[in-house]
Amino acid sequence: MSFFDEPEETRTAPRTAPRRRRSSGGPRRPRGANDQAILIRRIVLAVAVIIAIVLIAVLVNSCQVNARNSALKDYNNSVASLNAQSVATGERFFNTMSGGTGDPTAMQQSLNQSLGEAENQLSKAKGLSVPDEVKGAQQYFVSALQQRSDGIRGVAGQVQPALQSQTAQDAVNSIAADMARFYSSDVLYKDYAVPQIIGALRAAGITVGGVDGQQVNSSQFLPSIDWLDPAIVATTLKAPVPAAASSKPIAPGLHGHQLNSVSVGGTQLTTGSTNSIPASPAPTFTLNFANTGTNTETNVKCKVTISGSKVSGETTVPQTTAGESTSCQVTLGAIPPKGSQQVTADIVPVPGEHNKANNSLTFPVNFQ
Repeated sequence: MSFFDEPEETRTAPRTAPRRRRSSGGPRRPRGANDQAILIRRIVLAVAVIIAIVLIAVLVNSCQVNARNSALKDYNNSVASLNAQSVATGERFFNTMSGGTGDPTAMQQSLNQSLGEAENQLSKAKGLSVPDEVKGAQQYFVSALQQRSDGIRGVAGQVQPALQSQTAQDAVNSIAADMARFYSSDVLYKDYAVPQIIGALRAAGITVGGVDGQQVNSSQFLPSIDWLDPAIVATTLKAPVPAAASSKPIAPGLHGHQLNSVSVGGTQLTTGSTNSIPASPAPTFTLNFANTGTNTETNVKCKVTISGSKVSGETTVPQTTAGESTSCQVTLGAIPPKGSQQVTADIVPVPGEHNKANNSLTFPVNFQ
């Protein structure tokens, strides 16, 4: 074997030393400091989220409140407008009825026109957007307009028979009965619908009355309780019915009433201390009284007066029954003067009534 034929030695790769990690150039932060920083960031984030949620909730609630208040105002304005239109229809209706029978054909056409207006107003009332707070008021309002429409329809259908001698008496009685629908409609609207609307507005923090407050229409449809008397209807229409006796003899037995209490807006007034009542809109007084006699009484008048003022109110109850209690609602004809006043409520004595000491109550009232 020659020198050049020597076997080659096995070569092994040289070991390489492990690389040393480069330092980041600064002291290494302890693990606890990192955890604390993360916790602080999480707390700040959570607080920010909570604040955002609260702000959103406040904004949503504010929007809901504004929407609710706007809906209540719109509803009140719609009701006030429709009632004003209804009362205007009533004025034309009663003007037509008071015109006598100068032209029966023109009279019938005018009554039919009033009926069309009343039906249109009823349809609009049924189509109103009604907030939940005034659902009950809406039912009373629709019922009131329904009674007005039905009453005009009934009267319009009986006017021509009332002018014929063979059918005059029954027709006149039917017309007087239909007039009672108008009285009932005013009770439903003024004593039930309006107070509920006012209550809902005030509960929502909305001002009622005054220069900047919501205006509530409390006008009534029936101009006088006299229209419920068949004799008045017959005389007005010049219907050919037997003339009624000028006066009736007083029935034997006891006659009279006793005024038991007076309230405003569901709050009973007291005679021994000052009662605070809003002056606007013109308040409605509820007089609770009883027939303490032994006879049925008709056309019983209820009055409310303010001492030293021309502001007063009056209404008539068609009938009271012996031994039974009833009530009447009297709305002042104008806004009373503000401040301390003496308010007197009366049940006007009926023919044959001797004990009149319990017919009246007087209250100290501070109109605000």
